Amino acid sequence: MRDLLADAHKLILSTAALLSFAAVAIPAFALDAKYPPTIVFMTDFGTVDDAVPICKGVMYSVMPSVRVVDLSHQVNRFSILDGARFLEGASPYYPAGTVFVTVIDPGVGSKRKAVIIKSKRGQYFVLPDNGLITMVADRDGLEGAREITNTNWMYGKALSSTFHGRDIFSPAGAHLARGDDWTQVGPALAVKSLVRLDLEAVKIDDEGLHGEVIATDGPFGNLITNVAVDDFLKLGYQRGQTVPMMLGDMKVDLPFVNTFSDVPLKKPLIYIDSRGYFALALNQASFADVYGIKPPVKFTIPRAK
Repeated sequence: MRDLLADAHKLILSTAALLSFAAVAIPAFALDAKYPPTIVFMTDFGTVDDAVPICKGVMYSVMPSVRVVDLSHQVNRFSILDGARFLEGASPYYPAGTVFVTVIDPGVGSKRKAVIIKSKRGQYFVLPDNGLITMVADRDGLEGAREITNTNWMYGKALSSTFHGRDIFSPAGAHLARGDDWTQVGPALAVKSLVRLDLEAVKIDDEGLHGEVIATDGPFGNLITNVAVDDFLKLGYQRGQTVPMMLGDMKVDLPFVNTFSDVPLKKPLIYIDSRGYFALALNQASFADVYGIKPPVKFTIPRAK
């Protein structure tokens, strides 16, 4: 009986030792997570070559169980503004703790910093310090930022000067997803020191509203603007009314409606898009192509009479 008790005691001690080792070896994030950690990955690399799968391979090498969601790899080449828009648009649909790895980096290899930024929503953004975080910062606020300088968070010893998506951003994002302490990645940066995009602000004055077409809606050719629905409605227009506007150097009169099918095929319309912004479209045709619009284009809308 005494021998059995002694054996049981040894088993308990051995089990406790193993659990203690696991607690040290496996990050708390991985132990506590009910679901796999998520990296949301966006680039302007396209999918013709192997750049995107190489980056994913690096992520999986660091954290094999990580879940990688492709936000887009068809961002207009070098368009930091489009990347900032997509981060702002997609990030609210993901929970705190999500890691966003974004590589739209026309300054790769230069003195621009590689950074990790934490928003006040508890999400992490691993990206070049070139303005990509601007719209997220304006909406959510930023809790902190750090420069990526710790080579243990990078891939390999000889960093490429042109492929930081593979060598810096992908491994750093995977370390975060694995639960590694982000304060170890490098020195803290003042949030106010981060690079910002110089975005055109919407203005409302005696002449009306002054806004800007900032992009087109993928393959459909709808016009995306910087005018939030609340600002547009301050002009006094109601659905069903015709809205006159100067679009660049063109004067157009467009109906304000709920959806595309409220006007005949190939006819123009104004609507509020799914993200809550003033937008222009043609029913089953491309507004950008028909009207020859290439963003950015400024426009003015007078107040309703």
